[in-house]
Amino acid sequence: MSAGILGPGSIDWQGTHYRTLLATADTGGAISVVDSVSPPGFGPPRHIHADADETFVLLSGEAEFWLDGESFVRTVGQAVFVPRGKEHTFRVIGDQPSRHLVILTPGGFEGFFYEMVEGQFTIPDDMAAITDIAARYHLTFTGPPLGH
Repeated sequence: MSAGILGPGSIDWQGTHYRTLLATADTGGAISVVDSVSPPGFGPPRHIHADADETFVLLSGEAEFWLDGESFVRTVGQAVFVPRGKEHTFRVIGDQPSRHLVILTPGGFEGFFYEMVEGQFTIPDDMAAITDIAARYHLTFTGPPLGH
């Protein structure tokens, strides 16, 4: 395991840049904050965080969110709160990247991205391994990304 998995750092995974601003270790586990820049069209598969609430704060670009069966768009200066246990995803829309803060309470999930980079895993090719790792972070994939 590299030192970057436990502390702040910048990584790129599948075209998205992640920079940990507050790692779980910095907050006694209370929260983690990741600055994320995703390209147009990017969006993760639908998923559920069983143990953490997730908040997105859009700093640039715009994104379509899907939360528990409802779709809506957020732009610069807007936020989305996803309670733990709720199925959700998002997709960057328009022709500009979306920069957004991803805030998880409690913290801990930022380690998932570091493991993805360390293992050089890709979606959808390595979904079996990704699903196994996700389970350790209390993440369950429930469906395809938006637009698929």
